[in-house]
Amino acid sequence: MLRNNTESYGLVTILFHWIIAIIFIGQILLGYLMVRTSDFALQFSLFQWHKSFGFLILGLSAFRLLWRMANPRPRDPVDMSRIERLAAHMAHGILYLALFLIPLTGWALASSSPLQIPTFAFNLVVIPSLPLTISDQAEAFWTASHAWLAYLSAFIAAAHILAAFHHHFWKKDAVLRRMLGWHSRIRIAAQKDIRS
Repeated sequence: MLRNNTESYGLVTILFHWIIAIIFIGQILLGYLMVRTSDFALQFSLFQWHKSFGFLILGLSAFRLLWRMANPRPRDPVDMSRIERLAAHMAHGILYLALFLIPLTGWALASSSPLQIPTFAFNLVVIPSLPLTISDQAEAFWTASHAWLAYLSAFIAAAHILAAFHHHFWKKDAVLRRMLGWHSRIRIAAQKDIRS
């Protein structure tokens, strides 16, 4: 099943979710490591990989948003409270926004830096700079914006993961299973058992 339905997510949505999630976690680790190495050659390489994966997240997020707009979202579990629904929708909204804002502020940072180091996306293409003011002040502003957005989204992503575990282990509903693709398979197996 490629598309979402009212009960579960389709394969395309599941792949978008997990691929972006893995890259996002990797970006946090890469961002932490690249500013703590004293080897300049390694640091340059890590910065280029960080920027490359940032652009990949930006592109994948654009396609994911288009797919999201063209597909129904599965219904929330019936036992979710209004506060839980509101918190879940707010967290999803902030994370969607962060997937665009974090790469864009990173791009702005690279574009406004007086060093003007080119961005080689996966060593395949040079990404042009944004038409921004080049100065130490601009670089400091975009550096702080990029970092704080990354910290905020990492905190919200951690809360999102904990909420998924809460639903799976405590409430024992299908919230996590349907993003793993297990919900529809369990439902299909149950329907086969009923028929036989």
